[in-house]
Amino acid sequence: MKRETREGYEGTGPGAITPDGCAVELYSRLPIGDEPDVIAAAVPAGAHILELGSGVGRMTHPLLERGFTVTAVDESAEMLERVRGARTIHSPIEDLELDEKFDVVMLASFLVHAGDVEVRRGLLRTCVRHLAEGGRVLIQREGADYHTNLPRERVGPAGSTIRLVSSEPVGDGVHSVHAEYEFPDATWTQTFLARPLTPEQFEEALGEAGLRVDRYLTEDGVWVRSVRG
Repeated sequence: MKRETREGYEGTGPGAITPDGCAVELYSRLPIGDEPDVIAAAVPAGAHILELGSGVGRMTHPLLERGFTVTAVDESAEMLERVRGARTIHSPIEDLELDEKFDVVMLASFLVHAGDVEVRRGLLRTCVRHLAEGGRVLIQREGADYHTNLPRERVGPAGSTIRLVSSEPVGDGVHSVHAEYEFPDATWTQTFLARPLTPEQFEEALGEAGLRVDRYLTEDGVWVRSVRG
């Protein structure tokens, strides 16, 4: 299943590039933060998690180590080749239709901010379609200052620099965001579309899909636990 690059998305640098501009080798190098601990504290021990947009398994592998069962879904076969120890499914998230339900469905990587409203609706419908009775959907949102005070950068692993260069409005509430990742031996860039959402707009989008916020899991409001509304 080969999918063309999504309109408005682009990536450059060594190795395979996914339809949304992500570089497989780059994401294999980026470490995970405290997200697995946030998730583990918000869901039942040993839960079966449907991870939508797993990438190379940066979140998958720590969750497996914490005793969860993970089904990892991604539209990039090259990304899924890097996942170890989990069942993997190669599919665009919006098209996913498994004949099973999960204790937890996870939509990370700011995917809820998809520039295309219909894509966002498809993502959230997939979450609800695969949610077991009494289950929980965990969603990662953009921080309040994600699109402001740019450019900004931080030091990454192995002497790298991770830089969010710009976020330019391109119409209909959508921004074109450009990021750069400089390592001593390679440089990658990614350009993608994102739709900033206020908390009210975010909760309205959830409500449209039949979900509601159960609890904001982090002080910055980036991680959210939602349930059927």
